[in-house]
Amino acid sequence: EKADMPNVQSLMSKGCFTLGKRAVLPSSSAVNWATMFMGANPEVHGHTEWNSYTPEIPSYELSKNDKFPTVFQLIDQKYPEAEMGAIFEWHGIEHVIDSLAFDYHEQATDFGNHPETLGEMAVDYILAKKPNLGLFVYDNPDGAAHRYGHDSPEYYTCLAQLDAYIGKIIDAVKEAGMYDDTIFIVTSDHGGINKGHGGKSLMEIETPFIIAGKGIKKGGLFARPMMQFDLAATVAEIFSVETPDVWRAKSMSQVFE
Repeated sequence: EKADMPNVQSLMSKGCFTLGKRAVLPSSSAVNWATMFMGANPEVHGHTEWNSYTPEIPSYELSKNDKFPTVFQLIDQKYPEAEMGAIFEWHGIEHVIDSLAFDYHEQATDFGNHPETLGEMAVDYILAKKPNLGLFVYDNPDGAAHRYGHDSPEYYTCLAQLDAYIGKIIDAVKEAGMYDDTIFIVTSDHGGINKGHGGKSLMEIETPFIIAGKGIKKGGLFARPMMQFDLAATVAEIFSVETPDVWRAKSMSQVFE
């Protein structure tokens, strides 16, 4: 609420949002990104630690590429000609997205010294490929929180910079002639308190979910609480993809017109 983020706030006003999407425990990175993309809790998909490369618990089910089924894998199977790209700052992302489902995936390196890099890469990719799905994952806000604190002036400065990068991505979608057909989602893997996260406080486990664009209600209310894994089912509904029985996720269907 304290952040100066006009582009994100515009998406909030044009669509639906909650600030109470709940992360799974531990409230740390890889386990929650995996949960978000795999539509199931850690005990099922097997990624249980902050820097998980491979499941610490054997995945309950394996699908294509010998991976637990991600929403990206399901979209790729139904639409093999669809263009999907992932650009990320934190290297751990490539281990939980099933990168083989993507046509393009790349890390924006040296983002600490050049925080503008990912945004520039995203803009170039959007204009060149006009993707059906783009995943752009920033790490700098997490880094600023660890260095300075989640409620520090430096943290809010970082969020303002992030908002400007999001604005450039939105502008690139417009320039590519895709804006009227695009759905934007802005979310996070976890929250934080002081200079850390990983615990059980609401500050650590509550995360935003903002969705706006084609076919999304304006000011629609979330009729039920949203869990981290529900993002996968919501994206699956956007692409009219059936979800596997092993998922626990349910789509936030009430956001659609």
